[in-house]
Amino acid sequence: MCGIAGYVRFDNKPADPVIIKKMTDAMAHRGPNADGFYIKNSVALGHRRLSIIDLSETANQPFVNVSGTLRLVFNGELYNFREVKASLKGQSFRTASDTEVLAEAYALQGIDCIKQFKGMFAFGIWDERKQELCVARDRMGVKPLYYYSGDDFFIFASEIRGILASGLIIPSLNKNALRDYFSYQSVSSPESIIEGIKQLEAGHYILIRNKNLEIKPYWDISAQRSGFDFSSREAVTKNIKQLLLQSVEGRMISDVPIGAFLSGGIDSSAVVGLMSSISTSSVNTFTVSFDEEGYDESPYAAIIAKKFNTNHQRIILQPTVMLEELQNALHAMDTPSGDGINTYVVSKAVKRAGLTVALSGIGGDELFAGYPFFKSFTKLSKFGPIWNHSVGLRKMIGKMIGWQANSSSAIKLTQLLNTKTAQIEDVYQVFRKIISDDQLKKITTFSNGSPTYFEKKFFSKASAIRQFPLLSQVSIAEFMGYTQQTLLKDTDQMSMAVSLEVREPFFDHELVEYVLNIPDHIKKPTYPKKLLVEALGDLLPAEIVHRKKQGFTFPWALWMKNELRAFCEENIYKISERDFIIGKELIKTWEAFLTGDPRIRWMEIWLFVILECWLEKNGIH
Repeated sequence: MCGIAGYVRFDNKPADPVIIKKMTDAMAHRGPNADGFYIKNSVALGHRRLSIIDLSETANQPFVNVSGTLRLVFNGELYNFREVKASLKGQSFRTASDTEVLAEAYALQGIDCIKQFKGMFAFGIWDERKQELCVARDRMGVKPLYYYSGDDFFIFASEIRGILASGLIIPSLNKNALRDYFSYQSVSSPESIIEGIKQLEAGHYILIRNKNLEIKPYWDISAQRSGFDFSSREAVTKNIKQLLLQSVEGRMISDVPIGAFLSGGIDSSAVVGLMSSISTSSVNTFTVSFDEEGYDESPYAAIIAKKFNTNHQRIILQPTVMLEELQNALHAMDTPSGDGINTYVVSKAVKRAGLTVALSGIGGDELFAGYPFFKSFTKLSKFGPIWNHSVGLRKMIGKMIGWQANSSSAIKLTQLLNTKTAQIEDVYQVFRKIISDDQLKKITTFSNGSPTYFEKKFFSKASAIRQFPLLSQVSIAEFMGYTQQTLLKDTDQMSMAVSLEVREPFFDHELVEYVLNIPDHIKKPTYPKKLLVEALGDLLPAEIVHRKKQGFTFPWALWMKNELRAFCEENIYKISERDFIIGKELIKTWEAFLTGDPRIRWMEIWLFVILECWLEKNGIH
């Protein structure tokens, strides 16, 4: 886990070592153990290292292959690097690192080598013979990679702040991306919040030679796959457990202390249980909990810790620590997001407790139908055939509800009744959208006629997504939307802000491919994540399986009206002066929120506060 950066000039001017140093310095938190540079002619590569596999200096980067033709900067982990290494017959190796395996595989096979690797990664490889740069990103989009392509240069980095630190571009707000941010609380790839800076999409690579950019996908979550065994429920559960076991085992490879987040829910408990079945020593587990009953999950975590005899630590935090850490979390935010502050606080606490690597259970809900929306969508889909024939009736009912709407849930229902179809591409928007198109039109200068970047991408895949079972359609929507664009992005930026590597077994691409193709009659959750629980057998006790879903929830609405009121108000008034905001309407919405208007959710206000804070911090006016 590291921070990578690089650029290549097209105008034959030499690369500036000062520039690449500024880029890596801006991301020092991602790799506090070492830094390194390769600068030759018009090319510069930089690296900040968080040492996890092969701690020796010989594994430092930029890495050079045996023949001396390639220079590599790599961020992430390749969980099957030992298997790939064994397949490279006759090849000699100087280190025990996964970085070297990637370098030698690329030297032999080119970019096609990427298809055999399992892991989370982003990398840049400079081929001196071909004078060609290749940058790539993992299938699920766990690791970030941003880039900018201009007439005179191409530049990339793990974070936006790395590119901005170069001084090669003048930062300007990407106003077209703001509809994504206000709608879905983050900006969807391939765009970013800064004009001209792009996010390399998950499962894609770029080849850059001279001024030519060739962007290609090598994996697509919506692609149809075959050859799976769904002959019986027993066969399915057996395959799921085997795939999960392999995923967890690969993610336990480390030369530094490793452990797991343990909330006491099904997903984190499953990860800890599988880790314990693999490890020859007690697993390190950490629960971040609170004394307040409504927040505290530690009794459930204690049940799992006792069952698997883990080295368990309960880290007690006061809810007010969220307020105390707010400015630190906002500073850690590389790109504005409505979520993520919780992740920062939890990651910081676990890092202080002694971990460098932590396994997480995130992804289980998305893969095994853990949200209520999964059931809602399957029920709604039954009305699909008559949806187009009931437009008038739906709109009439929607208006009646709208006239009497006195809550955000009623507003959501009205929006649902006004969707064009009952298909996933229309319904998912209502499910995940934070600020509605109508509300956004009132507060901002954006019209509600054009789709967001996310919606454009999702619509382009809609026909392929509809070939999957209904429950899997929701999973794919979640992976392409909230999971990839917000959850994984926040997990990376907030954990790396404190130099903690987080690994997510439920995002193993082979597991994902298998589960997405499982028919609904097998996956249908008559209780939460039933198929996952069945696959685990007697691994989890009943009190964990059938407990009420809790998770980290904090009284943000209350804080924003009290402890955080001055902070919020200052940023609301500042952003009201910006040319894309209709200031009077935003202030009116803020005042309505303060008086307790149930139609206005705290997140709708918070997005404006966070954005203004981020713009100020980065000097974007």
